[in-house]
Amino acid sequence: MEKLLQIHNLKKVFGAGTINEKTAIRDLSLELSAGDFLTVIGNNGAGKSTLLNCIAGVFPADEGEILLDGRNITKMPEYKRAAYIGRVFQDPLKGTAFDMTIEENLAIAAAKGKCRGLQPGITRADKKEFREKLASLGMELEDKMTQKVKLLSGGQRQALTLFMAVIAEPELLLLDEHTAALDPAAAEKVLSLTEEFAYGKKMCTLMITHNMKDSLHYGNRTILMQDGKIVMDLEGEDRKNMTVEKLVEKFSIDNDRMLL
Repeated sequence: MEKLLQIHNLKKVFGAGTINEKTAIRDLSLELSAGDFLTVIGNNGAGKSTLLNCIAGVFPADEGEILLDGRNITKMPEYKRAAYIGRVFQDPLKGTAFDMTIEENLAIAAAKGKCRGLQPGITRADKKEFREKLASLGMELEDKMTQKVKLLSGGQRQALTLFMAVIAEPELLLLDEHTAALDPAAAEKVLSLTEEFAYGKKMCTLMITHNMKDSLHYGNRTILMQDGKIVMDLEGEDRKNMTVEKLVEKFSIDNDRMLL
């Protein structure tokens, strides 16, 4: 199967040449196909978020290359990569214009990477489509389309942010602990929507999580990062037979009850 995302020998160093020099990513290579749903785990400082930031273009790679659907995006600026990449952050306040309405936020997201010309910002057809799609989320957002995003709950806002990230059907979806700030019920709902969008639209998805149960439950592949490297890559039967207890035992990950 043709690979959608190809990362070859990626390296990222912060504070190079200083006393605070830190190598965050070390000679990392990774390939994913369209429709793959990869979960990424690892201790704080393992390089998980740095990896996503390098893919998204927030941090330039110091060595190596990143290809997306055959195009080399290694030196492509972040705003150009945004046409192909959707992203959801840990903080529900990020990813939306909080002082704008739900429908205004959706209109901006839907227009990403498209030339709108002199058309009206939000047409009647747009509103009808937005309402129908919001109803499918099951978060009661369809009746709040003219409400400002800042008035939503954390779970509603994160569900909206996720919806905005996929509405333009990006090739790649990056999720950086996007349920960590939510209560358990809201987190479960957002994860369910994540799975629905990822598989329904056959997007290539990378999801960072500190919850090891979630890392083995969602998606079709799991990697463990330590010290900027991939030290475990699980898929198929190996992943199906893996347990949280085995992960903790084999890799001496901090056995924090919050993760279990």
